[in-house]
Amino acid sequence: MSLSDLVTLVVGAVQGIGGIAVFLLAVMIGFCLLLDFTKFRPTRNSRTVKSLDELVGDPIRYLPPDVPRGPADQLGGSRPPA
Repeated sequence: MSLSDLVTLVVGAVQGIGGIAVFLLAVMIGFCLLLDFTKFRPTRNSRTVKSLDELVGDPIRYLPPDVPRGPADQLGGSRPPA
């Protein structure tokens, strides 16, 4: 086996591994984008139920940005009494 055969073999292996890596990356990115677009479908008219509240309860109502919000203590009830 000569040096030129060895170089050709190494270049071919690198091209093959690189091509497989690029193909798998493109498949994964495409799959993630495809699944990501399904999140933007309307909630009520969708066949996909994201939570039981959507299926049974009232429609989700979000607060407008100008609604005043008070202080929130996330650990308010978790401390033992002194």
